[in-house]
Amino acid sequence: MSSDNSSADDVRQVWDVVVVGAGPAGASAAYAAAVAGRRVLLLEKAELPRYKTCGGGIIGPSRDALPPGFELPFKDRVHAVTFSSNGRFARTRRSRQMLFGLINRPEFDQQLVEHAQKAGAELRTGVAVQRVEQHGSAVPDRRTVAVVLQGGETVLARAVVGADGSAGRIGAHVGVKLDQVDLGLEAEIPVPETVAEDWKGRVLIDWGPMPGSYGWVFPKGDTLTVGVISRRGEGAATKRYLEDFIARLGLAGFEPAISSGHLTRCRTDDSPLSRGRVLVCGDAAGLLEPWTREGISFALRSGRLAGEWAVRIAEAHDAVDARRQALNYAFAVKAGLGVEMSVGKRMLAAFEQRPGVFHAVLTGFRPAWKAFKDITRGATTLGELVRTHPMAHRALMALDRRTASGGEAGPGQ
Repeated sequence: MSSDNSSADDVRQVWDVVVVGAGPAGASAAYAAAVAGRRVLLLEKAELPRYKTCGGGIIGPSRDALPPGFELPFKDRVHAVTFSSNGRFARTRRSRQMLFGLINRPEFDQQLVEHAQKAGAELRTGVAVQRVEQHGSAVPDRRTVAVVLQGGETVLARAVVGADGSAGRIGAHVGVKLDQVDLGLEAEIPVPETVAEDWKGRVLIDWGPMPGSYGWVFPKGDTLTVGVISRRGEGAATKRYLEDFIARLGLAGFEPAISSGHLTRCRTDDSPLSRGRVLVCGDAAGLLEPWTREGISFALRSGRLAGEWAVRIAEAHDAVDARRQALNYAFAVKAGLGVEMSVGKRMLAAFEQRPGVFHAVLTGFRPAWKAFKDITRGATTLGELVRTHPMAHRALMALDRRTASGGEAGPGQ
């Protein structure tokens, strides 16, 4: 850090915004605050680039939330989706227009961070945050937050954005409450050119054997990303599903370059998004789509909002004004992403009960396939679709009723 004062006083330098975590949410927050002309510090405990367990699907809302001039490092462009129900009833639907693109997270995250740096944010890697303090001896005044690093160094800020993941320090400080927890397992499998060619431009989505579970194959050039996800607590069954899934696809003979797992966590409806001058976004806030567990678009969109509102909190001269800006941030998140999450929760509840119905509708009912295309391409969102399309609204209400009455499961259960 640089300062006009002597090096002994460097710790007293106050940043406008400090962002903790340099994933898509944190990099977006740092970019948004830096573009506004503020002094921004981005802290990341790992060295970049680093691997993250993630399918790497970039849907329309993710594309729309990227900084201007951002060139997506696509490994493939998806024009076809094969749906199957636990390996059976496979059917492929195609689209003339690209549905979504596939990226590798290390490259994607690195590019996002570089955009934040070009906008003026300063990056420090290999830095772990121990705690955040808004009162006490480390805090010089009520307009300042102290970010205490492992090793004892203290960084001061007018506002802090927590984007350090669902098990991070900042979410714990804010008091984030998590509702739905799922386990995702994934393998990055290098394949010969003949196998890669068969998957080019096409993904597979397989509705799985446990309630709410599904698997996917995402092609990325000479590598296939193969993964499954289900509710936490089904660890052995989830691992077995992935092994069976890989074997069924004829990929068991290829050695994965990486095998990994992670937990995804959704916030409760009343979970806080701020505390004092500290905001949370992305996974740290428990923001992701509950049915598909898609998190990149939620990270990018909430990160941008957090960066914009952190600027306003940094400018707030007292606790009342800071609180007002934090409430405005929460309102902006809930009005957009919150609506999508509530529809997603209803979809997941219905899907857990009747996966066979979802499979039949997506593969055999043209309006449902059109809705899938529109959502992935970014022409609409799940929330907008239910609000503006009477047929979608009626279908969801019917699914709600069947879920409430505990309807029988369809094929694939």
